[in-house]
Amino acid sequence: MDAYKVLLEGGEGEIVEKKSRFIATVAKCETEEEAVRFIESIKKKYWDARHNCSAFVIGDRGELTRCSDDGEPSGTAGRPMLEVLLGEGVRNVAVVVTRYFGGVLLGTGGLVRAYTQAVKEGLNNCVIGTNRHGCELEVITDYNGVGKILYLLGQRGLEPASSDYTDIVTLKLIVPVEEEESLRREITEVTMGRAQIEKLGELYYIS
Repeated sequence: MDAYKVLLEGGEGEIVEKKSRFIATVAKCETEEEAVRFIESIKKKYWDARHNCSAFVIGDRGELTRCSDDGEPSGTAGRPMLEVLLGEGVRNVAVVVTRYFGGVLLGTGGLVRAYTQAVKEGLNNCVIGTNRHGCELEVITDYNGVGKILYLLGQRGLEPASSDYTDIVTLKLIVPVEEEESLRREITEVTMGRAQIEKLGELYYIS
């Protein structure tokens, strides 16, 4: 399965378009039921708003999607909101954009732009990580080799998940599966074949 983005922390964003307020609230939702509950909670919070339009993407592959215009002209709110989520590649996420009408009609194009921009503003205020397919490696080396290995990891933007310093040094590494072979090769080269490398298994991890 390819890497995909996940919401680590939800957020809010707001824009004003021709006196109408558009408030985007973004939350992590693992199931359709969670998403529905979240949407209902925002509708209760902003009960006096003209519209509470929504969209969500659920599943590791984004297999479940829903959107609602909540009274706005068809296709001007929910669908553009959903397109932003899909375009950003974020999964297991729901967003509600609350509109307080400012008295000026925006027209179809104006509504699409406003709802799109509101969702982007909301996502900008979230913490987003990437769920990657990786493997766990155990590297056993001596004290001469550990500095070279740590330098090598730093060059790749990696750091040990754990380290144990006794008479030898044991490092646990979590690396993207596509980097395993090249990393093994480079560790072997810099330690002149003295490091032992064992694959402990595969897993998905957030980075």
